[in-house]
Amino acid sequence: MRRTDTLIIGGGPAGAAAAIGLAHAGRAPLIVERRALPGGIVCGGFLGWDAIASLRRLGVDRVALGAAPITRLRLIAGGRSTETWLPAEAGGLSRARLDDAMLALAERTGAIVLRGVTVRRVTGTRADLGNGEAIEASRLIVATGKHAVRGAERGAPGGSIGLRTTIAAPPDLAGTIELHLFRGGYAGLLVQEDGQANLCVSVRPGRLREAGGQPAALMADLAREAPAIAELGMAATAWDAIAAIPYGWRARTTAPLTYRVGDQAAVIASLAGDGIAIALASGRAAADAILSGDPAEAHIARFAGRAAGPLRHAEIIRRIAESPAAAAATIRVIDRLPWLARQAARLTRIGH
Repeated sequence: MRRTDTLIIGGGPAGAAAAIGLAHAGRAPLIVERRALPGGIVCGGFLGWDAIASLRRLGVDRVALGAAPITRLRLIAGGRSTETWLPAEAGGLSRARLDDAMLALAERTGAIVLRGVTVRRVTGTRADLGNGEAIEASRLIVATGKHAVRGAERGAPGGSIGLRTTIAAPPDLAGTIELHLFRGGYAGLLVQEDGQANLCVSVRPGRLREAGGQPAALMADLAREAPAIAELGMAATAWDAIAAIPYGWRARTTAPLTYRVGDQAAVIASLAGDGIAIALASGRAAADAILSGDPAEAHIARFAGRAAGPLRHAEIIRRIAESPAAAAATIRVIDRLPWLARQAARLTRIGH
């Protein structure tokens, strides 16, 4: 049986951030990442200014990675639209590019990375792998995003459905993130580093069922309500999907010696654009807790308190976005008072 000090299950931004923090302190954490190659992730793509600052401190240069600069927000709902400046420059970067860069940095810093290996079950601090091997660790960091690992489930309720695809970028999208609001959901659109547009959709299960249960059917159903995004979505040839996303949830307890990070610690509504920042912040916080000798229970309680405000504000914004009347009224207000959108964005930041 293989033994290690810290086993990190999942090599996304949260797991990699924790690994980099530990490796910088002379530890050699072991990351088990189920994907052999980066990609196929339904979340991410938007790097807020706080995420960019966190990446810079870790040693990840978003300019070198080619992140497309984003400085403006465009809101579209019910035939109305408005634009305003973001509080600071953000970026569009695919998760494939970001995850690959962060795992490579973790390896250079001293972490050990096993790619293309799944964890079938966790028992205490032992992980049984899909290849028949087992790893016994002194502690675990669960960084599996929205996916569960048997024996270390986060205990979150069900929730929204997330869909993602890439399409040809509209010519007026450069430098802008668009949010299309519709009944029971919303869609985000931005240009990423390869020039393609990343289209992410969050929808309540009932709304998707009404449309026939398939992404293409949902896009067709949105033709009258959100024609711009419907036309773009109907051009997509393939979608990634994930169900039961518990927006607004945060872990308040955890098993001894099991540190939770990323979406295993807190799940913010995607339209807030702070998912990557929360992943990075929670990963760094877990590494700091381990290096300080703080128990996992204390770490998760502190992070739950830290995430409470941003998640609460993001849930208010999400409820507004998913109600056509409220969304249309909000656009009229922001058209007159654009600074309100920037203030709302600041309220959903977890800080760095």
